[in-house]
Amino acid sequence: MKNKLFLVLLVVGGVSLVYFLQNQPKTEVLPVINPTDLLPEMVDADVLMERKGFGHTIGDFSFVNQNGELITEDEIRDKVFVAEYFFTTCTSICPKMNRQMQRVYAKYKSQDDFRILSFTVNPEVDSVEAMNAYAKEHEAGSRWHFLTGNKDRLYALARKSFFVLKPAEAENMGDANSDFIHTNNFVLIDKLRRIRGYYDGTKPESVDSMMVDIGRLLRE
Repeated sequence: MKNKLFLVLLVVGGVSLVYFLQNQPKTEVLPVINPTDLLPEMVDADVLMERKGFGHTIGDFSFVNQNGELITEDEIRDKVFVAEYFFTTCTSICPKMNRQMQRVYAKYKSQDDFRILSFTVNPEVDSVEAMNAYAKEHEAGSRWHFLTGNKDRLYALARKSFFVLKPAEAENMGDANSDFIHTNNFVLIDKLRRIRGYYDGTKPESVDSMMVDIGRLLRE
């Protein structure tokens, strides 16, 4: 009788352990992405020369959000965040991207150490008022910033920090005032301002993967 009881307990314990392990959060470490990991045409030559492609972190910035507040790198200090480039009058990929970003915000808006930064590529049109109306339309709260400001600085950050350009766009880069960045990339950044992933913001399955990865970075 004792042997049978022991066997039952052993089987139940084994099943419970398997269930426990299967339901634990994934702990795989996401790679740190440096300029040398990307296609050369997507990386500004100055970045490779100055930093030799390693130890890359997102640079300092200063832009105004939808509420007229000045937002700098202090806002993302010790925080995980997602960055995107868009414009409010876009009728192609941007509506798809920001419907997906609403999902991300809904899932993580209660996390104090998480932010979303949505940078405009068309600051001439995207005034604070335009960004405020767009933010309200997408039910954005205080941890989702829609940022506008000087076009040269917005584009420099896109090229030298986030590397969001697609290869075809990168090949045609010219002066910051003569080209137009139009990308579907979401960029995931960790608490040390390092790039940890790129995701297609128009595809729900890619955004699903990003949301899982956000959770991993928040637990790091």
